[in-house]
Amino acid sequence: MRGILEKIMPAYGWLRVYRRSDLTRDFSAALVITAMLVPQGMAYALLAGLPPRYGLYASTVPAIVYALFGTSRHMPVGPPALMALLTLTSVSALAEPGTARYISLALLLAFMVGVFQVAIGFLRMGFVTNFISHPVLNGFIYASAVIIALSQVEHVLGIPLAGELSTIEIVRELGQRIGETNVLALAIALSSLVAILLLSRVVPRLPAPLLVVAAATVVVYLLGLDSRSGGVDVVGSVPSGLPTPSLPTLELGAIRALAPAALIVAFVGFIESISVAKAVAARENYKIDSNQELKALGYANVAAAFFSGFPVAGSFSRTAVQYRSGGRTQMASIITALMIVVVLLFLTPLFYYLPNAALAAVILVAVFGLVDVKEARRIYRIRRDDGLALLVTLVVTLLVGVEQGILAGVVVALIFFIRRTAYPRVFELGYVEHEDSFLGQNSYPEGRTFPKTLILRFDARLYFANIPYLEDYLISATADRPDLELLVIDFRGVNGIDVTAIEGLENLISEYRARGVKVLFTHVKPQVRGRLERAGWAAEYPEVIRHQTTRDAFKSLGLLADKDARDPERRL
Repeated sequence: MRGILEKIMPAYGWLRVYRRSDLTRDFSAALVITAMLVPQGMAYALLAGLPPRYGLYASTVPAIVYALFGTSRHMPVGPPALMALLTLTSVSALAEPGTARYISLALLLAFMVGVFQVAIGFLRMGFVTNFISHPVLNGFIYASAVIIALSQVEHVLGIPLAGELSTIEIVRELGQRIGETNVLALAIALSSLVAILLLSRVVPRLPAPLLVVAAATVVVYLLGLDSRSGGVDVVGSVPSGLPTPSLPTLELGAIRALAPAALIVAFVGFIESISVAKAVAARENYKIDSNQELKALGYANVAAAFFSGFPVAGSFSRTAVQYRSGGRTQMASIITALMIVVVLLFLTPLFYYLPNAALAAVILVAVFGLVDVKEARRIYRIRRDDGLALLVTLVVTLLVGVEQGILAGVVVALIFFIRRTAYPRVFELGYVEHEDSFLGQNSYPEGRTFPKTLILRFDARLYFANIPYLEDYLISATADRPDLELLVIDFRGVNGIDVTAIEGLENLISEYRARGVKVLFTHVKPQVRGRLERAGWAAEYPEVIRHQTTRDAFKSLGLLADKDARDPERRL
């Protein structure tokens, strides 16, 4: 019974053995995260096109729900920048940001994201997220950082932009209206930005965003710099109290319109969360259950929909801070949520004079950490195809849209993958005496060849898309060998085979037999041999797959003397 309860709600496991010493460390970490989360949550809500308090709402009940059902002991769940951006791009196509309808649709989006994640988790289909490769995700993150930064330039410069503009339109309009810059807003934003960066570097343990935002608020209040006196835009009145539980509006038309975006948000949120959760779990030597994580994130997003939040996920920055601050369990997240509740109940009047320019600085600092140019160069250096997938994702996301960028990246990555598997490595082998091995002649041109014999190695799963390539390669390789009598194909790199490939091999064997050429397949792996035997090869082509190694084949044919036959494949 205990095991079943722990599987359904992992918190049951760590709560049973929770120690008083852990509470001190979790409470300390919660204080740091709360100080970081209050300005971040409000800033991300503005980024999502919602009133600031919704960022705090999204940091309460959803965080507690994930803490109870998630398998990560260290990852706090809340509103990260990417989820805010995805909310804005998804919902703004249907309603004007900040309006009652927009808020209603944002809650609906959170609900749909949660339902998708829970469903995928119960169906144990978390592997589907593997189709979004690391380079594609990086390209999306880099583009998102640029989009987020551009979306905050209006607050930095104090130039309000009308409507939902594309990246190019934002750049064009800001360029045309640069003369309208509000000097006070620019000064507050730049000074806040510099102060956060300096404090984070010099005194990393201090909650730099909270201190800087508080200082900016005090300055605006004391000097009367708010917009009523021709100064800067401020957050204004933030209603105190907790959100009233409510059902999201289930409009069939809106559900259809938001479905593709909700699926993207569900996958991106899960990938961002699982990446950071696994990184910390590896350091602390415990396991993360991917499917349970999907369900836990799904429950958290459903809770966000019922308690006036917006889509949530794990956060890279907050997880790192909570971990470095000594947090031991998800109790830190629960305590953080309770502290946010205290803020909502008693401290919201303090936010009235909080300048939007300072919140923009908080967002800009957060997105600076998302861009890793060295990693992009490394990806391109390792494999150019992956670098191009990253670049396509970045460009399409910037110029067209977030969902389109991810889809374009996935399609390009899959095309490159299919191309690689359709044209795999095939190379000729020769016997290299000083290595006592059969090795590729492109690397070892001194390798010994055998008269009237061709030895090839095929390095890929054989399937319908690449069997024609093998056929073409053989035609080319044997065109100038009219006296060929023996063809040996090393299957060491073949991990699987399908029906089309088997039929193609049968045709090849028949054609070479008709020409008087003996065909042998060596190093056939058990899973491939099993398929061939089920296809009737044990009766029809027993001699083709008889020899386990190339050594065995050459020894039985008298092509290698005993002194040369000391298992030349052993080192491959």
